[in-house]
Parts: sequence; structure tokens; C-alpha cells
Amino acid sequence: MSLLQEVLAFNKEFVETEQYRDYATTKYPNKRMVILTCMDTRLVELLPKALNVKNGDIKIVKTAGALVSHPFGSIMRSILVALYQLKADEVLVIGHHDCGMSGMNANAMIENMKERGISEETISTLNYSGINIESWLEGFDQVEDSVAHSVDMIKNHPLIPAVPVHGLVIDPSTGKLDLVVDGYEKK
Repeated sequence: MSLLQEVLAFNKEFVETEQYRDYATTKYPNKRMVILTCMDTRLVELLPKALNVKNGDIKIVKTAGALVSHPFGSIMRSILVALYQLKADEVLVIGHHDCGMSGMNANAMIENMKERGISEETISTLNYSGINIESWLEGFDQVEDSVAHSVDMIKNHPLIPAVPVHGLVIDPSTGKLDLVVDGYEKK
């Protein structure tokens, strides 16, 4: 059975036995916050438990490294939707130790792309089209600096209202949170 077929078979039983009832809630977050975090597999269940949140409590946006790399990309749009349409009042950026984006080397990733069938011509076309693919794929050195950068991008965005924007780092082994930016503090 393929992975897709396995998912669909489970889902069929999930719906038929009405297991979805355990997760019924509204589209508005009970705790009125939106969290930007990493897509790391270790955080899927650990992060909500470490924050004491359950289904319906928060809006969660996931991306590699919890990075806001473009002020008008889909990450910022999602945060704006959460704030203006879905009643969130605070933003938390939560990075984590041992992140795959930490120390990521763009050239190594490009080589992996080529090994999986992306042509040198495609890479060249992107570069000649004004996309600096090496810069776009580059990771970060320190997770705390990366979190502070994303907080700064969000907080200083021209469309973000006056809301607290916090920055934290979680240990993916223990769930321990370390504060990087307290969004309640005035600069």
C-alpha cells in the first residue's frame, strides 16, 4: 500500500467513526495568538504540549526555520490574515535548536537538486532572471539571531498593527522554551 493509500484508508475510517468530533472548534483562536514556527517533525506534538495549547487555541503557520524571508510573501500574508480576519492579538515566532536551516549550505542544496533532476540550465535561468538562488536558499548560523530577525520583520511591517510580537527558541528534545524577544517590552 502506498503512503497516499494508507492516509486515505485511515481517513475513511476516521470519518466513518466520527473521530473528528473530538476536534470540533471554530476558526477563531481561543488564545487569540498566531504562532510562526518551523516545520520540523519533532515539533508537531511537542510544541503544542510545551505551550499548553490544544486544538482551537491558536493559529499556527509553519515554514522551514520559522523564517520570514520576504515581507510580502505568504508567511506575512498568513500572519496578517490571522490578525485582521481571525481575531489573533499576539504573534509568537518560535525557532528551535538543531534546526535543518541552521548552517544550511545553498551550494550543497543546489547539488542535491541537480542529483534529483533539476538541470544546470534551470538554475542558470533563475539566476539570470534576477533570483539569487544561493541567497534564497541560505540558512542561518544562530537560531536566536534568526528568530530576532523574523520578529523584527513582522514588528516593523507597514501593515502590522500595534500588537506584541514575541520570539522564542524551543529545545526539540525537552520542550524547554528560551525567551529571545519579549514583545511586551518597549524599546
